[in-house]
Amino acid sequence: MRTEGQSTDILENTSNVHNKLAHPMIHSFFSGFQEKVQECVKSNFKRLKMGHDTSISSIMRGNNRGASAVIDVDKEKQLQSWKENPRWVDQPPDIKVSVPKGSLCNLSVKVNVGLPPETVYDIVTDPENKRVFKNIKEVVSRKVLVDEGLRQVVELEQAAIWRFLWWSGTIAVHVLVDQNRENHTMNFKQVKTGFMKRFEGSWRVEPLLVDKDLCHPFRPNTLADYISYTKGKGRIGSTVSLEQLIQPAIVPPPPISWYLRGITTKTTEMIITDLLAEAARIRGSSNNDGYQGLKVNEESSVESQVGDIRDIKERWALRRRMARHRQRRLSSIAKSS
Repeated sequence: MRTEGQSTDILENTSNVHNKLAHPMIHSFFSGFQEKVQECVKSNFKRLKMGHDTSISSIMRGNNRGASAVIDVDKEKQLQSWKENPRWVDQPPDIKVSVPKGSLCNLSVKVNVGLPPETVYDIVTDPENKRVFKNIKEVVSRKVLVDEGLRQVVELEQAAIWRFLWWSGTIAVHVLVDQNRENHTMNFKQVKTGFMKRFEGSWRVEPLLVDKDLCHPFRPNTLADYISYTKGKGRIGSTVSLEQLIQPAIVPPPPISWYLRGITTKTTEMIITDLLAEAARIRGSSNNDGYQGLKVNEESSVESQVGDIRDIKERWALRRRMARHRQRRLSSIAKSS
């Protein structure tokens, strides 16, 4: 017969045995659960980190291959959009000439181009762009001083052609060029002073939202909005800005200074005209016919007719009329043959 003390001992022993059996099971369960939770958290964190790094590399324009690939894909997609829909009407550039004290002139040019910024920047910074810009007679030397991937500093020496009315000639240009592809800018400055005391300026290429009508009823405030609203089908053009300061060692008096300003303005207009012609060629647009008027090897009669007009808007209107006439003439010849 068990006493009360014996019953208590038996209960305590039974409880101890149960605790000894349950403790390892509970410990094993919670230990395994904790390990699984840690593994799950680590795995998710790793995936999030990889996704975050990928998104950063796709947005930032770094010096790695991944960033370059994203830029190329965007550029090719935009070029395809332009080739599928090359409809675009070039407008005359907005050229403003001011005369700061002690300088010949300060030129401020702005023009819209029917190509994406990356492509326009490629044209402007291409070492072989002598084939595009007819005012470049010869590239004497080109040396890359700094190469940081998206940014380069180049020492450039070339012979440039100038044309004004019936006169033409060449001038030596020796500049340092700071090219930054990240923000599509290019700054240039004269290396040595001589006939020119100061010759400096900058290019900037910014995105232009061409097909805003595809965003209806929304109004895009940013480029990201535009791409989202048009589902990536909206064409992106470029607004090109050129600032240029020219200061000779000795500023000549009028009327010589007036002619020199005219030469500078006309030369700048030639550069913009050649840029628009190259953009039309890349788009596959027939508008390319409208820019034959300012080529260096043009017929003298055409140059005389266009060059004698002082107002830039009148000159561009005449070129467009001549381009339409040439296009109709070519079409009639094609039909008759």
